[in-house]
Amino acid sequence: MNHALIDSFLEYLVAERSSPDNTLAAYATDLEDFKAYLDGQDLSEYDVSGIVLEGYSSHCRTRKLKASSIGRRLSTVRQFYRFLIEEEIIATDPTRDLASPKRGSYLPEVLSRDEVERLMASPDPGSPLGIRDRAMLEVLYATGLRVSELIGLKLHHLNLHVGYLVCRGKGDKERVVPMGESARRRLEEYLQDARPYLVGKPTDILFCSRRGGGMTRQNFWYAIRRYAAAAGILKPISPHMLRHSFATHLLMGGADLRSVQMMLGHADISTTQIYTHLSSGRLKEIHDRYHPRG
Repeated sequence: MNHALIDSFLEYLVAERSSPDNTLAAYATDLEDFKAYLDGQDLSEYDVSGIVLEGYSSHCRTRKLKASSIGRRLSTVRQFYRFLIEEEIIATDPTRDLASPKRGSYLPEVLSRDEVERLMASPDPGSPLGIRDRAMLEVLYATGLRVSELIGLKLHHLNLHVGYLVCRGKGDKERVVPMGESARRRLEEYLQDARPYLVGKPTDILFCSRRGGGMTRQNFWYAIRRYAAAAGILKPISPHMLRHSFATHLLMGGADLRSVQMMLGHADISTTQIYTHLSSGRLKEIHDRYHPRG
């Protein structure tokens, strides 16, 4: 089992899910245990199947591990393979039929519309970095890009006159994503009033760091967490939460699932369907809270 993939998974958890250190340590321990089992069977992560996973589960039971510990290990393996699917490193998920620990279904947390407005208003509009960060937040929420796609944007990817951008996503696939008037205005402001003060040597990178180079996922994650705190948002926020919010708010507003799938760049519509559960759950919450007989 490749250590580099484990490291990439842990880095993803830091950059896009804001996972705390103790959670990361638990994930790392669980995956090292799974790796040791695969190594003992002379298998790689690509050889894993339902039978292999059942064998690992049985291996854990023979070591007298508690059911909760086995469940946590299997949950970690499942999340690891979901990451590999999302990164398009593998095509099929071997954990799909794996019996789940008896825990609630995972639904990504999203921001409310009010929280989005407060977050967008948090960067300082009087500084180049504040103007840049406000543009990045607007684009992220307006398009649902992954943070890696956002920081990878180039100047030629933009068409501000029409109001869309071209994104190069996973598997080097391109997709055209529309953006609203608010994001378009913030980008024009950034290009005119901030980027010239940040860029060093000539580059076609759209969003430049204070040193004129490209942004990193970690840098943007730290920035968004700082802005969320300043806006009084108590949720453990990450750039990926704006992607979740983009999809959920579109579906709650009446957008069709196929269009949202295309904008998110999901290869399989089943990946997008989680947002229908999320938006339905939100609607149920609203109904229970405000209906006189809820």
